[in-house]
Amino acid sequence: MSLDLLIRGGTLVTPSGPMRADLGVAGGQIVSLALEVYAPARQEVDARGLHVFPGVVDAHVHLNEPGRTHWEGFDTGTRALAAGGATSFLDMPLNSSPPVLDRATFQAKRAAGEAQSRLDFGLWGGLTPLNLSELDELAACGVVGFKAFMSHSGLDEFPAADDATLYEGMRAARRLGRVVATHAESDGFTRTLAQAARAQGRHGARDYLASRPPITEAEAVSRALLFAAETGAALHLVHLSTARAVLLAAEARARGVDVTAETCPHYLHFTEEDVARAGPLLKCAPPLRTDAEREALWAALKAGQIDTVGSDHSPAPPELKTGDDFFAVWGGISGAQSTLNVLLEDGHWRRGVPLPLLAAVSALHPARRFGLARKGALRVGHDADFALVRLDEPFTLTELHDRHRGNPYRGERFRGRVQATYLRGQPVYRQTSQGAWFGDGRGHLLTPAPLNTAPSPIPPGGP
Repeated sequence: MSLDLLIRGGTLVTPSGPMRADLGVAGGQIVSLALEVYAPARQEVDARGLHVFPGVVDAHVHLNEPGRTHWEGFDTGTRALAAGGATSFLDMPLNSSPPVLDRATFQAKRAAGEAQSRLDFGLWGGLTPLNLSELDELAACGVVGFKAFMSHSGLDEFPAADDATLYEGMRAARRLGRVVATHAESDGFTRTLAQAARAQGRHGARDYLASRPPITEAEAVSRALLFAAETGAALHLVHLSTARAVLLAAEARARGVDVTAETCPHYLHFTEEDVARAGPLLKCAPPLRTDAEREALWAALKAGQIDTVGSDHSPAPPELKTGDDFFAVWGGISGAQSTLNVLLEDGHWRRGVPLPLLAAVSALHPARRFGLARKGALRVGHDADFALVRLDEPFTLTELHDRHRGNPYRGERFRGRVQATYLRGQPVYRQTSQGAWFGDGRGHLLTPAPLNTAPSPIPPGGP
């Protein structure tokens, strides 16, 4: 057997633990994993001293193209993702304009992705009061699932799903074999508290944080779990910011509800005290929480109660991220490049989280949950998607690749530097002595395998 690529002598991060092995690639797939591979290869890479991680599968990204490419587009967004070790991502139906609510808008976003994305990508469809009748059409197009907001999305063209819409959308998703992802914050709570604060002239960062207390997340999560239990739908709770919400999901899963829980790097790295330093760069919804809450999230991740970590990369032009009214500035954090950095520095080095668990929440679990059959693991027959990482190399993040680089991670110190990222055996990113190098390949659209809607808890280390 002749190989296209041989990765020689790296430490592979597998579900059963790190192992030194050679990795052989042919036809874009992993074809051999062995202590030593003797087959001839057209290219050989010396990976001694490097860890080989499965490529990050970021299931929560807002790249905004078409329509708001000046916020972030597939080209710049996937540069940032690749530099952070990602090889696949799932793009949310907003904030592109128009949002992905039917076949025509799906096809427009698909065309933009196929023309500009450097990485493989899947697309979420929207679940709003405007498009309940379009869910079958979106499923036929190949969406990985349907995204719903339980509070105002920030964009009028993507209205929140009222209870009836969310319930009926879950019934449809169950029939169609798709996941429903929910932004779970109580609209009644958040709207009322924000209006009261602004009416009293309170519009600072701490006023915004106080307007979205943890109870607003817990209440919405409880309601979404009730609907999922009633309908049998597969539910994915995105960007959970509190351990209480994660525990509600874990308890529901123990009762047989098909639910998975996501958190984000910013909830694992920053706290509400950092908002005073970075200002609007760290505005998001749900907001950042206390240091105690951050530690509780790490404990939940180590216990296997958090299934996936997604960046929720949601940038905007600088003029939308400045101003004295913290309620008015755009809420979204640029984090596509930093997911693996945070997991390694804050998780592995500072808290002793095992590498296989970090690879599971960033690659294996999102690939499994969303039906990406050949993604997420270093296995024979899987796509040759991986990142070469110098695990103990300290560095300060200064070289950023998202469009506006209004990034709260700038200047942060990390250990574990991505040296190169490969998609289907082809290099898409390398760190060189002259700086970043990016390949000129194009990604493929990913569509999900049929979803098994029976509850199937994802164990901490994967199968």
